Amino acid sequence: MPKPKYAAFNPAAPYFDLVREALGDLVDGEHFFDVVTDNTVYEVLYDVPGWPRVIRGRTDLMTAFRGYVDNIALQSADQLVVHQTEGGRVVVIEYGVHGIILATDVKYDNRFCSIIRIENRKVAHWRDYMDSLAAWNALTARARPAANSQEVSR
Repeated sequence: MPKPKYAAFNPAAPYFDLVREALGDLVDGEHFFDVVTDNTVYEVLYDVPGWPRVIRGRTDLMTAFRGYVDNIALQSADQLVVHQTEGGRVVVIEYGVHGIILATDVKYDNRFCSIIRIENRKVAHWRDYMDSLAAWNALTARARPAANSQEVSR
């Protein structure tokens, strides 16, 4: 049986599913990567090491998310609030994501606000805001001790 088209991105599936739900029938395509094009601009207004501030095109966006899923596994995405303006040509979404940082097993919870401009039933521009402190705290936290480990006094 062949692998699903976007199986490598399963650790971010809750996010992709939430976005797809938020955009509904305003865009064409089943998956998040189906609703972006080679001309889509994905802009983030925060600094996270290893994540570019501006990503241009579907291929580069997939590459960036490949790095994301290599480091973070989401269990859920929720608290979705959708605001439409300009006849559905601009959509603002607010949401939360919840998961773990894979290298440390540290819990990751964050809130986002994304402003999405739609042209020709595809995402033309995405501007993202997030709780940078929540990301920093999760990404810089030390690994959780193993459940059965005992601290040794010296």
